[in-house]
Amino acid sequence: MAYLRSMKPVASNRRARYDYDILETIEAGILLTGQEVKSCRQGHANLAGSYVSLVSGRPVLKNVSISPYAYASNLADYNPGRDRPLLLKKSDIARLESQTAEKGVSLIPLEIRAGKTIKVLLGLGRGRKRFDKRQKIREREVRQKLKKGEEY
Repeated sequence: MAYLRSMKPVASNRRARYDYDILETIEAGILLTGQEVKSCRQGHANLAGSYVSLVSGRPVLKNVSISPYAYASNLADYNPGRDRPLLLKKSDIARLESQTAEKGVSLIPLEIRAGKTIKVLLGLGRGRKRFDKRQKIREREVRQKLKKGEEY
């Protein structure tokens, strides 16, 4: 995990931490083409609305938009929203498959980080209800007021 901290975050899914209680995080590799790697390093990736599904026992990242690299030659046949396979150990895949089979638990991409390699930080999350979201906002406001020294 120390290696992951040394990598620079290029895209994050801020909405995921609001909509889900993150139970566990896991690091995964992602299978990209050359121009997608260059585009990711420039920060042209968007995780909004993305998710991970297990297709025939293999994790696949869906609805991630990676813009085409500006200096690539084969831009005509490029699909920015294609499904991208994730690279995980078999034991991790089996564990995640059993955990996501539980009702209300999903696998959500939280960040894409770039360094020598491109990695995705996945979160195993349980969906929040609307009142849970409001409660979280209230707790955050109380903490901010206490930090400033205001009366609550």
